Amino acid sequence: MSTATIPCEAIPGSALFRHLSTVAGIGVDLRYASADNFVGRDLYSPLDCAWLHRDAAAALERAVAWLSAARPDYRLLVLDALRPQRVQEQLWASLQGTDLLMYLAPPERGSIHSFGMALDLTITDAAGRELDMGTGFDDLTLLSHPAKEAEHLANGALRAEHVANRDLLRAAMQAAGFVGISTEWWHYDCGDRVQVRASYPRVL
Repeated sequence: MSTATIPCEAIPGSALFRHLSTVAGIGVDLRYASADNFVGRDLYSPLDCAWLHRDAAAALERAVAWLSAARPDYRLLVLDALRPQRVQEQLWASLQGTDLLMYLAPPERGSIHSFGMALDLTITDAAGRELDMGTGFDDLTLLSHPAKEAEHLANGALRAEHVANRDLLRAAMQAAGFVGISTEWWHYDCGDRVQVRASYPRVL
């Protein structure tokens, strides 16, 4: 694992990172900078976490271009990007004693978010409404698991439109080189996790 680290406060002065405001064609609603998340409080302020590693930002631009070509009336809405290690530790602590720890990377291993190389996101329509994905963001239940979609379709817990909307998000992200995970429809890593942890600086 890479031992390189950088404090979140130093990110604005680093050429390795880009602010989300430099990525055209996206919406930004960082849920951990508000109370609209599963912890129910703002975990980011006063830190500015609207950043990505420049490699992930370039990949996000490719995803934007793909979606723009496929559905010009839709756009990507970023729900989480850079998540400093100190925040990951808070989240880990908040879930102790629950069965939800499976949804978080242990702090010692590090979330790919803490390298600025992961995104949580959804899609909005021409009116700015989020597409119906069958669950909301941070819905930590089996309904959010891409690996369970066929099962949920068969038993009626998800409808075809839910999976079609998720498929559209998947197509845009995978076309840009992002990799999804089996437990959260909204989460995408930029490239291989092992390589990221070995090669990129972790934001503290």
